[in-house]
Amino acid sequence: MAYFLKKSNLNKGTYLQIYESFYDPRKKNTAHRSYKALGYVHELQEKGIEDPVAFFKDEVARLNQQLAEQRQSEKDLQISEETPEKLLGYFPLKNLNESLDVKKYIDLMQTATDFKFNVFSLLSSLIYSRAVCPCSKAKTFDEVLPKLYEPARFSLNQLYAGLEYLGSEYEKIIEIYNHQINRKYPFDTSHTYFDCTNFYFEIDREDDFRRKGPSKENRKDPIVGMGLLLDAHQIPIGMKLYPGSESEKPVIRKVIDDLKSRNNISGKTIQVADKGLNCSENILHAVKSGDGYLFSKSVKQLPETEQVWVLLENDYRDVKNEKGDLLYRIKECVDDFPYKYTDEQGRKKIIRLQEKRVAVYNPQLAKKQKNEICRQIEKAKILRASQAKKSEYGDSAKFVTFQAVDKEGKKSKDKVKVLMNEKAIEKAQALAGYNLFVTSEIYMSDSEVYHTYHNLWRIEESFRIMKSQLDARPVYLQKEDTITGHFLICYLAVLLTRLLQFKVLGDQYCSEDILNFFKQFRAARVSERKYINLTRNSTFIREFAQKTELPLTSYFLTESQIKKMLSHRF
Repeated sequence: MAYFLKKSNLNKGTYLQIYESFYDPRKKNTAHRSYKALGYVHELQEKGIEDPVAFFKDEVARLNQQLAEQRQSEKDLQISEETPEKLLGYFPLKNLNESLDVKKYIDLMQTATDFKFNVFSLLSSLIYSRAVCPCSKAKTFDEVLPKLYEPARFSLNQLYAGLEYLGSEYEKIIEIYNHQINRKYPFDTSHTYFDCTNFYFEIDREDDFRRKGPSKENRKDPIVGMGLLLDAHQIPIGMKLYPGSESEKPVIRKVIDDLKSRNNISGKTIQVADKGLNCSENILHAVKSGDGYLFSKSVKQLPETEQVWVLLENDYRDVKNEKGDLLYRIKECVDDFPYKYTDEQGRKKIIRLQEKRVAVYNPQLAKKQKNEICRQIEKAKILRASQAKKSEYGDSAKFVTFQAVDKEGKKSKDKVKVLMNEKAIEKAQALAGYNLFVTSEIYMSDSEVYHTYHNLWRIEESFRIMKSQLDARPVYLQKEDTITGHFLICYLAVLLTRLLQFKVLGDQYCSEDILNFFKQFRAARVSERKYINLTRNSTFIREFAQKTELPLTSYFLTESQIKKMLSHRF
């Protein structure tokens, strides 16, 4: 937008107007409109303006100068502290973040930039604001950062510039955090947990990073994939972002290789992942790297001989709770199993690996799966009776067969006959409740294999925290590095939360209690040095106050008490 003086030569004389130029979104081009009508030159001279053209050119210059100052003021606008409400729930994250002493390394990184703000302070503020009130970056700047007790000293433009820089260096930032965490809370990489998810973007067109692929939410929008790695104690130790069109399976190899090289991790690591990442290439890569693996395997996709072994009643032993109720039945075997792979010359080969296989039958899972099978069978019967299209069957299509016939009973493309697949139904019901785990660790007991694998729920919970509690999606950012910076902030918020949950609080509280505390603990200023606690009491706050010896349950809080919270060290 800008102003200019328009001179129109009319019959009555030269007519002056101040016009403004602006962007017209309908025409997708610059347009002009009258801002102020001034009058004819000779009439303005009669009013005492000797040179109206020069006079109003000066006025246009002043308007443009005011406009430029206004724009610069908006860019450089600093966070204000006008609001009496202060969000204080982030203080445990702040205590942990500062105790790791990562600032000195990030400050050294910043020396390669010309930023006029501190990158670590920006990173920290974004982590804390994401934990207490997740929202868009613009809303974070306008509404959340002013409510943090300590003011943020950067503009909105600087926020976006810093986020883009953090995204471009996200692997280095994670490496710095890992280096410092390992000194204070040593990682246990004797076995690692890995899984992938994806995040959708509400955009129409794909780009090099946001690509269409299989979405976890079954959406058609472009997505970005994320691989997440946890150590044996469920502490995040690695994150990898990749275009949504890429397969998840190679990501586990990239993340683990990069993690080991960046953090000088040596020794054997047992890679734990679900059936979606179980493939010959990942298994052979683990073996070649001197690592082990523990995957689940779909019982439905096993060869018939292996399915027979799973279903055989002999050798299963019952595992019961203290009341004598059956939890699950389990058995194991060790044997050589074939894997097909393609070598570097493109030749298909078979290798046999010695593995332990652990079969588990869970009665609660069987009940749940049989109910789902019955639901899909009923759906298929209703669709069959209503002569629905094949595309309408969805998952229930596996319980029917589609046979092309004509009126005389001969095969034809004109008409399709739908038959219930009784064999498929019988097989699905027989396999309900069964799981199979495969591992290279033949000396692990069956119960150890079972419990090690079931810790994968922690990584699924980490994804859920990112998506639900931290509102990591949908994402409205555009640049790849800015998008990556956004996910880095979410990752570090989860990382610090897990350190608090497992290392500081000893896994005595669920993540829900901790995340609710971040969002709910707040105070309001009532005088220059006095605040009132607006937080509703809870068991977690009472016990956390007792553990930290901080006045978290007091109604009145002084400024010194709040500063004590913010400087507390675990």
